[in-house]
Amino acid sequence: MLDQDLINQLRTVFSPLENKIDLVYSPSFHTDQNELEAMLIDVASCSEKVTARLGAPDDGKQAPFPQFELFKNDERTGVTFKGIPGGHEFSSLILAILNTDGKGKWPDQLILNRIKKLKGPIHIKTYISLSCENCPDVVQALNQMALTHKYFRHEMIDGGYAQDEIEKLGIQGVPSIVANNKLINSGRITLLDLITLMEKTFGVSDSDSQVVELNLGHFDVVVIGGGPAGAASAIYSVRKGQKTALLAEKFGGQVQETKGIENLISVPYTEGPQLTAQLQQHVSAYPIQIFEHRRVKTIDRESDPKIKKILLESGEYITAHSVIVATGAKWKELNVPGEKQYLGRGVAFCPHCDGPFYKGKKVAVVGGGNSGVEAAIDLSGIVGEIVLLEFNDTLKADQILVDKLKSLKNVSIITHAQTTQFKGDGQKMHSLEYKDRTSDTTKELQLDGVFIQIGLLPQSQFLKGVVELTKFGEVIVDYKGHTSASGIYAAGDVTTTPFKQIIIAMGEGAKAALSAFEDRMLAN
Repeated sequence: MLDQDLINQLRTVFSPLENKIDLVYSPSFHTDQNELEAMLIDVASCSEKVTARLGAPDDGKQAPFPQFELFKNDERTGVTFKGIPGGHEFSSLILAILNTDGKGKWPDQLILNRIKKLKGPIHIKTYISLSCENCPDVVQALNQMALTHKYFRHEMIDGGYAQDEIEKLGIQGVPSIVANNKLINSGRITLLDLITLMEKTFGVSDSDSQVVELNLGHFDVVVIGGGPAGAASAIYSVRKGQKTALLAEKFGGQVQETKGIENLISVPYTEGPQLTAQLQQHVSAYPIQIFEHRRVKTIDRESDPKIKKILLESGEYITAHSVIVATGAKWKELNVPGEKQYLGRGVAFCPHCDGPFYKGKKVAVVGGGNSGVEAAIDLSGIVGEIVLLEFNDTLKADQILVDKLKSLKNVSIITHAQTTQFKGDGQKMHSLEYKDRTSDTTKELQLDGVFIQIGLLPQSQFLKGVVELTKFGEVIVDYKGHTSASGIYAAGDVTTTPFKQIIIAMGEGAKAALSAFEDRMLAN
C-alpha cells in the first residue's frame, strides 16, 4: 500500500525507536478492513520495533469499521485510531508511534506537568475529516496528552465512518472534540487552549490547583510571537550576540493556516506548514530559547524601567532588556448572536477544512475582500450554491478575483448587507439574518452553513496600557519598529506597518531586532 520511497523514509524516521510498539487492529467485517491491515503491516515493516497484529475485541463483537490501538511494551497507551489514518492524518499515525517511544517533538516539561495535573479519568473523542488540514494538529496534541497522562484516553474518529454519531451530536465541522457525549469544541485549537479546555472541563488535582509563579530566566531580547516576523527578529537578535528567547502560542502563527504562497520572493511556491517547518528549523539552528504554548498576560515595565517583566497567563514570567512584539493577527469574528453557539454546527472559518461537509448544499460567505472571494471561489466546486455577503457597496477584493467570482454560475452576490444574527434549532444553524443597508429592512437567508471571512484582528490585547495602539488594536510603530514605550519594539501584522505580507513581516522583524541592538549599543 505504501510506496517504496515512503517506506525508505519511514525506516530512517523509525531508526531511533527503542521500545516495542504494537499496532493492534480490531476484527471487523467492514469492506475497508483489508486496506487498514495492509497500511499497518507496511508501516510495521519499517522497523523491527513495530508490529501490526490482530487483537481480540473487549466486548467480543466485531468492530463496525476499521480501527486500531497503540500498545507500548504490551500495555495500552490510551491512543486509538477509529478509521484509516490516510491523507493528512497519516502524519498523526507516524508521530503517535514516535511519541509512544518518547521520540519526536514534545512540549517542554512545564507544559507536560500541567497536563499530568488534570483530574482523570478522561475520555476524549475527536471527529475528523481526512481532508481537514487543522485536524492533525488537534489529534496529535490530544494523543500526546493521552501518552502523558495515565488516565487519559483519546480516540480519533473518521467522521466518514460514523455518520450516525455525527448526526446525533449535531456535528457540522471538524475537528470536533467530544467528552461525555457532549461537544466541547469545534474547529482549530492550540495545545495551550486544549489544556485550558481540559482544565475547565475536568478540573485539576486539588493539591496542584494553586498557580506558582515561575521565573523562566533573564534575556537580552525576548521575542513574543513565532511567525515570520518573530522568527526573523529572533535570528537577527541572536546573530548580534544577544541572549535571545522566543515566546509563542504556536510556532508559525497565521502562516500555518495559509494554503499556497506564491509571492515569497525567490521561492516560487510553498505552503504554510512547509514554510513554518523551515522557519522553525532555521530558528532551532541558533541558541535561541523557545518557550512554546505560552500566552502573554501583560508586560510590566514600571518596577524597573530598564528591565521588562513579561507575565504569562500560566503564572510564569520572563525578564528582558528589550522586547519585540510579533504576535500577528487572527481571524476576525462578527460578534453577533448565534456565531459562537453554532460554531462547528453551521458556522465555520476554514473553507478548506469544513467545505466538504457542505457538498451540494447552500452556504454563505461573509466578506468581500480577498479572503472572502477566494473562499467563495474554492467552495464553488464543492457546494451547490453560494451567497456572498459584503457590508459595503462593492467588493474589496482584487479585480482578477472578482471577475473570476462573477463568472461562476452557482454564486450570487449581495452588497450593502450587514450580518446581524445566525439562527438555528439549538443543534444546527439553519439561517442567516442580515440588514439591507439600502432599505434598512431585515432579511433572512435559509442556509446549511456560513463561512466568515472578514479579515484579521491584531493580537495585541495584552499591550493595552503598555504601548500606544490604534482604535483597531494595531501597535503604532515608527520606521525602525519603535513603539511608544522605550525598550519595546514591534513588527509584522500586529503593527501599523502597511501591507500584511509574509515578506514584509520578515523584513520588519529583522529591522526591529537591529533597532533593539542599535539602541542598546548607543545606551552603553
